[in-house]
Amino acid sequence: MIANIGTLDGLVIADFSRVLAGPYATMLLADLGAEVVKIEHPAGDDTRVWGPPFDASGTATYFAAVNRNKTSRTLDLRTPQGLAAARELVGRADVVVENFRAGAMARLGLGPDQVRRDRPELVYCSITGFGAGEGAALPGYDLLVQAVGGLMSITGPHPGSPTKVGVALVDVITGLHAAVGILAALRHRDRTGQGQVVEVNLLSSLLSALTNQASGFLGAGVVPSIMGNRHPSIAPYEVFETADRPLVLAVGNDRQFGALCTVLGRPQLATDPRFLTNTDRVTNRAALFDELTALLKARGASEWFDLLTEARVPAGPINDIADAFALAARLGLEPVVTVPGAPSPAVANPIRLSVTPASYRLPPPPLAPPADRFLPAPPETRKKTDSYGSDGPFA
Repeated sequence: MIANIGTLDGLVIADFSRVLAGPYATMLLADLGAEVVKIEHPAGDDTRVWGPPFDASGTATYFAAVNRNKTSRTLDLRTPQGLAAARELVGRADVVVENFRAGAMARLGLGPDQVRRDRPELVYCSITGFGAGEGAALPGYDLLVQAVGGLMSITGPHPGSPTKVGVALVDVITGLHAAVGILAALRHRDRTGQGQVVEVNLLSSLLSALTNQASGFLGAGVVPSIMGNRHPSIAPYEVFETADRPLVLAVGNDRQFGALCTVLGRPQLATDPRFLTNTDRVTNRAALFDELTALLKARGASEWFDLLTEARVPAGPINDIADAFALAARLGLEPVVTVPGAPSPAVANPIRLSVTPASYRLPPPPLAPPADRFLPAPPETRKKTDSYGSDGPFA
């Protein structure tokens, strides 16, 4: 038997999602004890072949990143057998998660109104790219949403060079929103016995995540543009060259700026009328950049990191991912975990719970062979499924 010990122990999730946003959400819930049945088309989740890189088992590391603690069943929903098996699974699940094109699940008889008619306690989460209305036909891929959702318009080295973020950030943010929505709906169900439909889309998730940039537009009519590594409202808050490699300064208040100037050996900069307040520093950003760059070139980034950290000035070198994991380990954050049966380590769930911590029980599931396609899942694996979809995903 699979031992689920966690806050969500006993919760069954029928996961019809694939690629990233949905699988990320359900993996977070699985880490907290939920039993996630990942339902896949016989060809498997697209990300199974999104490589290189591949791990030692031949699994694409992209797939492995968001599918631990799940079991998998392959179901062809275009067949009566596959559809019947899917309905049976939904009939005993607490939560359904899907990211098909709008209307696809309803055409299969698995839409929220259809399955909740007999089971009003069911929580049903739909993840789309642009909602179920006028944007229903738009393909919801992360890069596309970064473009049309404004993120690329404020990201890049300089104006005229819009750049995507180096990870599918919109999918990840949407997955987080989906997980929060599911948990909120479950809390309501615990109190009332009533489930509900949770709807999350990539565009709305991105607009919410634009936070201060979105608020600047809505509250002051400011349409932000690309500023490279600079911040529109804070200075110094960007990348500087040192004697060997780049260093980030993230100075958020006057005390930090004064400490920075002292460490750099120019305390008088903190009382310079051009740099006296944050507003002054933003106004005279170019002059401040030149002053600080000249001083920072006297030492290397690691030396400045140590000195500035001791003075409680937010600063740090630009690490690669290997350096980032090494830093987290050095700080005692335990960023890497071992999953039983997995050929490689995994990133730890970042949510730390003092009583019911995340658990790591199962490796990313292999794709079930076609011969097992329509067989009932054995009790120890029946609560997990991969995503699939003849209509394609939004995330």
